[in-house]
Amino acid sequence: MIIRDITVTPIAFRDPPLLNAVGLHEPLALRTIVQLHVEGGIVGLGEGSGGMDVADRLRQVADEVIGLNVFDLNGIEAAVNRVLGGDAGSLTRRERREVYAILDVAAHDAQGHLTGLPVSELLGGRVRDSVDYSAYLFYKYAGHPDPARSTDPADAAPDEWGAALDPAGIVAQARTLIERYGFSSIKLKAGVFPPEQEVAAMRALAEAFPGYPLRIDPNGAWSHETAVAVCAELGELLEYFEDPVLGIDGMAAVAREVERPLATNMCVVAFEHLPEAFAKDAVQIVLSDHHYWGGLRHTRELAAICGHWGVGVSMHSNSHLGISLAAMTHVAAATPELAYACDTHYPWNREDDIVRPGVLEIVDGAVAVPRAPGLGVELDPAALERQHQVFLDSGRTHRDDSGYIQQFQPDFSSTLPRF
Repeated sequence: MIIRDITVTPIAFRDPPLLNAVGLHEPLALRTIVQLHVEGGIVGLGEGSGGMDVADRLRQVADEVIGLNVFDLNGIEAAVNRVLGGDAGSLTRRERREVYAILDVAAHDAQGHLTGLPVSELLGGRVRDSVDYSAYLFYKYAGHPDPARSTDPADAAPDEWGAALDPAGIVAQARTLIERYGFSSIKLKAGVFPPEQEVAAMRALAEAFPGYPLRIDPNGAWSHETAVAVCAELGELLEYFEDPVLGIDGMAAVAREVERPLATNMCVVAFEHLPEAFAKDAVQIVLSDHHYWGGLRHTRELAAICGHWGVGVSMHSNSHLGISLAAMTHVAAATPELAYACDTHYPWNREDDIVRPGVLEIVDGAVAVPRAPGLGVELDPAALERQHQVFLDSGRTHRDDSGYIQQFQPDFSSTLPRF
């Protein structure tokens, strides 16, 4: 049960030109893959935040983690904090938790293989056999622009998804996702166009998919006045209203004036944020994310705290592959407090997955909880090497949505609020 080695592999994979409040997804998304080698030939898999900073920090902590028992999660987390400087160091708690989270997932996967149990059982037992996910819509260019040919995104060659820049395009995108995967709830990433255009898109979705729970997420791109006005227009259509404004105080001020619950993955992203947010009733739903809350065990702790305070729980997503989807599904399955369909980017990124196909299928909008030991997914070594080479060839070291869109819109500013 002793950890004998740690392999850290940064990868890159294709990402469509998805627009958001701070810019445009680059052609390649970045992730970090960990293989935790445990005595007896067991290998636990973890996936988390990408870029060289995370990979370098994982390599920094490896010597302190090697030699520990894979069940000693407290010891592994203490080693990460010790090596990365603790609260006296230059890294924030969130930055340290992002490193630990990848090891936490890999350790849970290894524990599952050692015990013969799926990760959901290690987390307390599944309370649902499948986990619902939501159709995650984005304003989107037809394809990635080629700066050598044109700086006008309208000239881009279309990818398989095509453009979604108006209500009709958003509805068409939703229809494609729902036909392929059977989603029964819908979320729109907003904060891209003037609010009246995005309100029109939401109304078009409500008309095209009557009865579907709808959510909108402008990522803090709106002023207080805009947020309140939009909620007044859309309130009856919204299941919840995600991050309409920035900050705990900003969210609390909006919450006092609107009737729909507010959700966040921006102003409450660490345990130290909970007391103030709950005291001010700034959010009614916390969007958990094991990648930055410190892994699977801490995500369960977060949900339990929210449950005691009467605060709802759902799940945030960023560009990811199958190891993360498996981890998200297991922790969601073992979280009684989770009452909303989770977010996932997986339909946008699955073509470059590094796990073998057949386990993680979205059917009727849900992923069945894997029953095999650990996460229930198997690494494809050739695919891992392929995506690692893509990373090396790209020369990329970090994500920069704002810098990318400025290649085509030099005057673009990521300063928020925008509207």
